[in-house]
Amino acid sequence: MPRHEFEGTFKRWRAGATAITYQPELVPQGARATVTAEKTGAGVRVELLATGLIPGRAYGAHVHTSPCGKDPAAAGPHYQHRLDPAAGPGRPSVDPAYANPRNEVWLDLTADRNGVGRSVSAQDWMFDLKRAPWSLVLHAEHTHTGPGEAGTAGARLACLTRDALTPYGEPAGR
Repeated sequence: MPRHEFEGTFKRWRAGATAITYQPELVPQGARATVTAEKTGAGVRVELLATGLIPGRAYGAHVHTSPCGKDPAAAGPHYQHRLDPAAGPGRPSVDPAYANPRNEVWLDLTADRNGVGRSVSAQDWMFDLKRAPWSLVLHAEHTHTGPGEAGTAGARLACLTRDALTPYGEPAGR
């Protein structure tokens, strides 16, 4: 897989927006994010670089299944390599067997004194082209791991939709 990168500058929602801040007091308008996904010998490596964030603030960050929208919930649930059969619309996966950093792409970060944060997630699997992820969501807290709360990270603060270029991943049933 070639290196796939998408980026954007967060602004308030408007039709056609690809980088949306839902809470500008926590992800200021003008903050930026760049997400890079790259195939490795073992699977996929996803990197997040964010600038213009609140210095010293912790953020949860995950790859989600759907594009961003006016409603923060539009981005859907976290992308999971192995789908949690108990999860569904309105019922996010909170089972640590599925909602964990080995089965999802967790990119939690803490912004440095300049408002810059970086994170990397390396997986031993590839994204499935039939259900490739569409967005990155910044959350209000680092991701929780306990039973019944695994994968949760508080409110959705901002969302970045990837472009519609060739999706990254591998065909289903590899």
